[in-house]
Amino acid sequence: MTDPGISTLGPPVGRPVQVVARGEVWDRVRADLAAYGTAVVHAKLADLEADLPTGEELRALLGRDWSRYLDLAHPEVRHRYAASRVLLKLAAGAVLNGDPNALELAYGPTGRPYLRGCDQVDISLSHTEDLLLVGITTRGLIGVDAERADRPMYQRGLGRHVCTPYELVTLAAQPEEERNPALVRLWTLKEAYSKAIGQGVQFSFTEFGFGPDGRPVRVQRPDGSTGTGDEWGFHTFVLDSGYCISVAVYDAGFGTIGDMDMTTMLDQDCVEAIEGALRSGDGDVRGR
Repeated sequence: MTDPGISTLGPPVGRPVQVVARGEVWDRVRADLAAYGTAVVHAKLADLEADLPTGEELRALLGRDWSRYLDLAHPEVRHRYAASRVLLKLAAGAVLNGDPNALELAYGPTGRPYLRGCDQVDISLSHTEDLLLVGITTRGLIGVDAERADRPMYQRGLGRHVCTPYELVTLAAQPEEERNPALVRLWTLKEAYSKAIGQGVQFSFTEFGFGPDGRPVRVQRPDGSTGTGDEWGFHTFVLDSGYCISVAVYDAGFGTIGDMDMTTMLDQDCVEAIEGALRSGDGDVRGR
């Protein structure tokens, strides 16, 4: 599986930035956002432990996600869920030059997350096992997804549930040892694209596809014909930790944005609501 970095089609994306400790990589993240209009960060769960608050601090940071957090029955899933939201708010707070606690994560009708009041910024989240992944863009839309590069998928016959007829033929033509990593790549690309357009699992993966690795990447129809233009950029990276990461970015024509200060990105109504909640003294901005 190749690691192409900046694709020849669509908006460019820099290599994902690993977050090890707070404050050590945010200059790089801000530079990526300024250069490409998009930044992608990832972290191991263990490396983020020091930044994970507990109790009321965690409740304040999660905001409306607090009830979702409590609804998760499995402790490991709950912990990973909280950590992914913390990473998102740390990243967004860094690039917006603001307090992560002042950012409110909300969800659209299909469950797609967004930062309330920051209409010029689009976000995407993914987490699996010990990996946390966040994508941020000012270009238009973004979707990110991650999976273990060695996850057994092809041998289990998952291709017929994931792939278009054209993709199945293409996979079968590859050397046997390349089929499984190729299918993992297709899976993450489809997840990333589905997240970017706000469809998730509502969009059957057998109804759209992608071409073989090593070529310029576009969305394809089931017969392999081209389905998107260069307004979309698709990028796949293989991390040293063994994860395959895919990023889908839609360029709505906004270009890169020079002013990324939180005080000017937030609309005034949102700013006043947050300030009012903070003045109340309870530190809980849920539902405000």
